[in-house]
Amino acid sequence: MSTEPLLHWLERFYVSECDGDWEHQYGVKIETLDNPGWMVKVDVFDTELHDLHIEYAQEERSASDWIGIELVKQRFRGVGDPYKLTTILDRFRQLVDENRKGTLATYLDATYPGRWQFGKR
Repeated sequence: MSTEPLLHWLERFYVSECDGDWEHQYGVKIETLDNPGWMVKVDVFDTELHDLHIEYAQEERSASDWIGIELVKQRFRGVGDPYKLTTILDRFRQLVDENRKGTLATYLDATYPGRWQFGKR
């Protein structure tokens, strides 16, 4: 796992995708939810993760301790309780980092068993 501070890593990811076109239609969005919580959306169209699909599932320990992740239609979406923003961003970083290391399938099997596949849906 990367030791680079998470926001620095996210900045570098964003800049690496900016090609004069991508940033005009796609990007990274961080929003608050009214239940309360966080939602992070990262467009992966025309990125190294564009063919990955992860079905949504929510991991809930309690009403105030939960996180949900999906990657559908070329968009990563993570939601979670008010203390999960860092975890959501880190889950996205892990997808990118594992893909770059060539170990994405192993990571997906361990983290999202039975919920992922390559190829557009």
